[in-house]
Amino acid sequence: MIRLLFIFTITLFTSSVFAQDDTTFVIGVDSVRIQKRAEKKKERFAKREARRIKNIRPYNALAPSKAAFYSAVIPGLGQAYTGKYWKIPIIYGGLGTSVGIALWNHNRQNEIRDIFKDRQRGIRTDRFIDQLTGRELISDEGLERAQKTFERQKELSIAISVGLYILQIVDANVTAHLQQYNLNDKLTVAPKIDIDNLDTSPNYGLALKYNF
Repeated sequence: MIRLLFIFTITLFTSSVFAQDDTTFVIGVDSVRIQKRAEKKKERFAKREARRIKNIRPYNALAPSKAAFYSAVIPGLGQAYTGKYWKIPIIYGGLGTSVGIALWNHNRQNEIRDIFKDRQRGIRTDRFIDQLTGRELISDEGLERAQKTFERQKELSIAISVGLYILQIVDANVTAHLQQYNLNDKLTVAPKIDIDNLDTSPNYGLALKYNF
């Protein structure tokens, strides 16, 4: 009986020791995984911050004015000055489309106007009259309405072109403003994110410092 009790005690003690070792091993593995996740998040955040800081330029009071002036002289040049090259195709695509539509409407307006003038002089050989039957496909009143329609569309396209031209100047100016920051160390606003090593959750904060 004593021998059985001794064997049972030894077995229970050994199982507890192994169980504790297994638990300790699992906890150690989880800690390593959590630490690795935290380090990866810190690396990703550091890369994002590096890219953001790379796009920030030292303070230059004339930079916004230069960017606006360049865009006023040549559309898209201010975007090249600020490094936003991807905006240049968009600018020229919008300007080219609106100017092209304005020119198309201008040409159609002149064509209809010439046909209308020829009819007023008695020349009725235009393409809007069936030469075999003499029937008018478009009347004189229709030609007048067509001229007004093409003129309105031309004016609208010109207005859109001017709006896009002004918009790209404003865009270059604002972009140049946003790319600068104050180099004065006395006043700083610094966002900060700390990663909790236990559950890898981010802790956000904002520090405002002024040194006299």
